[in-house]
Amino acid sequence: MTSSLSERLLARDRGALARLISWAEDGDPRFRGALAAVYGRVGRSWRVGITGPPGAGKSTLVSEMARLERAAEREVGILAVDPSSPFTGGALLGDRIRMEARTLDPGVFIRSMANRGSRGGIARATVDACDVMDAFGFDTLLIETVGVGQAEYDVVRAADTVAVVLCPGGGDGIQAMKAGLLEVADILVVNKSDLPGAEILVEDLEDAVRDRWTSSKGEWSVPVVSCSAGREEGVERIMAAVADHRAYLERTGLEEARRARRLDQIKDIVTERLYEEIWDARGWGRRLERDLDRMGPPYEVAEELLRSILEHVPGGNGTPAPAEGAEA
Repeated sequence: MTSSLSERLLARDRGALARLISWAEDGDPRFRGALAAVYGRVGRSWRVGITGPPGAGKSTLVSEMARLERAAEREVGILAVDPSSPFTGGALLGDRIRMEARTLDPGVFIRSMANRGSRGGIARATVDACDVMDAFGFDTLLIETVGVGQAEYDVVRAADTVAVVLCPGGGDGIQAMKAGLLEVADILVVNKSDLPGAEILVEDLEDAVRDRWTSSKGEWSVPVVSCSAGREEGVERIMAAVADHRAYLERTGLEEARRARRLDQIKDIVTERLYEEIWDARGWGRRLERDLDRMGPPYEVAEELLRSILEHVPGGNGTPAPAEGAEA
């Protein structure tokens, strides 16, 4: 089953693509083998993360970006991460409605994913889904997420280029600065530029870029681009900024940037698996809850648990790690 799905994916079977993304989202153990079989094809797509506060017009912008990519004869995969209730796990998943015009295009694939509030799960599943869509052969991947929490920061870390979308009139610029959302931006987008206050927001963001982000982005000067996606105005300037950022990375060290993200991905997977194994599979969480009243202060309990774990890890609990090439 796994090998046949991988073969079908490489043959550009969209049914296999949808199934493998479902496996990634569900944490199906079969996904690991399937990804390994196609991993040699990962790395060809350009991944653009689009994030920002609710109501900024991200879905409309993504739809317009996809339209321009298709006009350039590039195939597009769209991954929309929806907010959901932490109690029911239900998601709005309305992106197909908002992007209806794109759903009829055979060169566009749209997938919505629900953020079920699992610890790190949505970030891991999104990166996995992007890897599958990359291996499928899309030229461009557009990853849309709501910039309102740590999970969203983790998601956009997977992108080659990150566009933070704001709009005038709702205090988005100030709120985004307070939340630190702009720190992840490679491009700042002021959408709904036909509304009052758009020019002021652009000026405020340009001032913020000069004051805060020039050094953190190296030689890349974060551009502030205005558009009105609903009116199909100015989106080509955003795509030009994406192309400029891609050229910059390819000139200054794209492979190093992608290697750093892969390292982060591996660390995230290990952290998530350890969490699941320790607290869920081995029942430590239940035992801790049962014996909590007989235990000491939190840090003492945590240190004792950590020592127990590290006793079984090479290099842990004061013992040296084996030399490279030596047996553990």
